Amino acid sequence: MTPVIDAVSVIADKRDGRELTDEQITWTIDRYTRADGVADEQMSALLMAIYLRGMTDREIVTWTRSMIDSGTRMDFGGLRRAGRPVATVDKHSTGGVGDKITLPLAPLVAACGLAVPQLSGRGLGHTGGTLDKLESIPGWRASLSSEEMLRQLDEVGAVICAAGAGLAPADKKLYALRDVTGTVEAIPLIASSIMSKKIAEGTGALVLDVKVGSGAFMKDVARARELASTMVALGTDAGVRTVALLTNMQTPLGLAAGNAIEVAQAVDVLAGGGPPDVVELTLTLAREMLAAAGREGEDPADALADGRAMDVWRRMILAQGGDPDAPLPVARHRHEVLARPTACSRSSTPSPSGSPPGGSVPAARARRTRSRPEPASSSTPSRAPSSAVASRCSPCSPTPPSDSRGRSTHSRAATSSRRTALGPICSRSSSTGSPDARGSRRNGIPEGPRGLGCEDAARQHRPRAYPGARRQGHRGARGRRRHAHA
Repeated sequence: MTPVIDAVSVIADKRDGRELTDEQITWTIDRYTRADGVADEQMSALLMAIYLRGMTDREIVTWTRSMIDSGTRMDFGGLRRAGRPVATVDKHSTGGVGDKITLPLAPLVAACGLAVPQLSGRGLGHTGGTLDKLESIPGWRASLSSEEMLRQLDEVGAVICAAGAGLAPADKKLYALRDVTGTVEAIPLIASSIMSKKIAEGTGALVLDVKVGSGAFMKDVARARELASTMVALGTDAGVRTVALLTNMQTPLGLAAGNAIEVAQAVDVLAGGGPPDVVELTLTLAREMLAAAGREGEDPADALADGRAMDVWRRMILAQGGDPDAPLPVARHRHEVLARPTACSRSSTPSPSGSPPGGSVPAARARRTRSRPEPASSSTPSRAPSSAVASRCSPCSPTPPSDSRGRSTHSRAATSSRRTALGPICSRSSSTGSPDARGSRRNGIPEGPRGLGCEDAARQHRPRAYPGARRQGHRGARGRRRHAHA
């Protein structure tokens, strides 16, 4: 005889530390989504019990699958360019302060020939939402139908929009409830929320940017690694080639935190400038997305330099009703706080970057863990003052080397060690111990250059300003300035 399931018994079982059955989880998600037998206050109690008691791997898998099954799934298998299938790849960030990477990243990867169906969200907790930032562009709209999304992917190559009403509707309700019940940081709930949308979206590959530090939901490395491992396992089990990176959120990313000014700074990156840490992380994630889609070896920096990424950005904004040349809104009130200049300010100012508790994350921004299967004015992209850039750099860093074309090789060289600083997050298909182009491995753990340990290797490459990072724009193929808000 099948036992009768009700909301109170499910709450009590989890409250007392018992493992929920698949039937209990499936019933709860289905009834809550349909508002039939599970009220908001009952789901709130269950979310808090999960926050306090946790979930087993089986429970998380069933919870995620039930959220996916609450709606429809998308399929991008019909995308073609020049008669050939186009690979799809998406990226997701767990959120931080000043995290604007999605804005330049999606058009950059699309400019390299991939399709980027970027389903983004609103602000959660203290973190800003990608959709909220883009809505500061006059006329831009976040809601697209499935047909509009497919057409834009075919014509432009990239789309950043809200998940449709039929895509994991259970997550929409749970997302809002977590934000007001103090359960945002629960790892099972974060993992299932992110992965239910990404798996239902139908992307072929996924890169996860897991933030760790005082400005992230994961304050220490151990919890960030647990979250990354959980999401990689969920993606791999669903047949999505998944990569996870742990990145430093001990200090804000870039030199702006706020909707319109983050958009302006993202445009500055696409124009060939922008803060060095934003440029560095954008390129690191772009390389990972290309590699996950089978395009390893292609350098996305070329698409920034020749203006292709900026062209895709403008077409993407126009396709969603926005005006890429319109002035962005500015704050009604402004107050400047200036540092007192001193003779030795550069050499005496310590780097604001630190290491979050629970593990070592050096000052360099990107910390890679890997597995395979989120301006000062309204119209001009901001240019970072030299003092602001210097304060984020190691005072003793040498001048970065340049290649034969005069481009800095600092970012590329530093990435090879920064990516490995926290060790691997592995799925079944990529934990081999064979060496690759990024450095040697011992027992599947990547090593830094010259046999240094990962932590020591990363310390050799603290971020600093490199040639070209502060340019206000660049000349494209037609000789025009590449500014969306010039």
